[in-house]
Amino acid sequence: MISVEIPGLGEIRLHSLVLDYNGTLALDGHLAEGVLERLNLLAKELKIYVITADTFGLAAAECKGLNGEVMILQNPLGAQEKEDFIMSLGAEQVAAVGNGVNDCLMLKKAALGIAVIGDEGASVKAVNAADIVVKDIRQALELLLHTKRLKATLRG
Repeated sequence: MISVEIPGLGEIRLHSLVLDYNGTLALDGHLAEGVLERLNLLAKELKIYVITADTFGLAAAECKGLNGEVMILQNPLGAQEKEDFIMSLGAEQVAAVGNGVNDCLMLKKAALGIAVIGDEGASVKAVNAADIVVKDIRQALELLLHTKRLKATLRG
């Protein structure tokens, strides 16, 4: 569990991290450098879920060694499926990370939504649904590893 008190917002208590794969954790199907190591550090505190339409068919292989689960969406659009998944976990204790239109609902419903504007870019809808926007997945993961950064960004 990760817990952080945000002045003006209150306490955020997280037990799970749900991440989009393509465009968020990966570019053209390949996991970004240093991401697996950071995710496994976070797995000591959070349950890690990678949820993806798996456009390139590489997610499972690229996430080999992940201390978490890789889930392939049943619906290629996926927005509702992603939202339903974080709701099933208890969205009020979930951090969600994504970049695409199909991430909007989960980013909005999660206790903490982080949009990543990586090499693939990010949809305006995802950016507007998020609490925080970063330019790289490693920055998103570092926010959770160093929670005073969250406090500095989100204080009211």
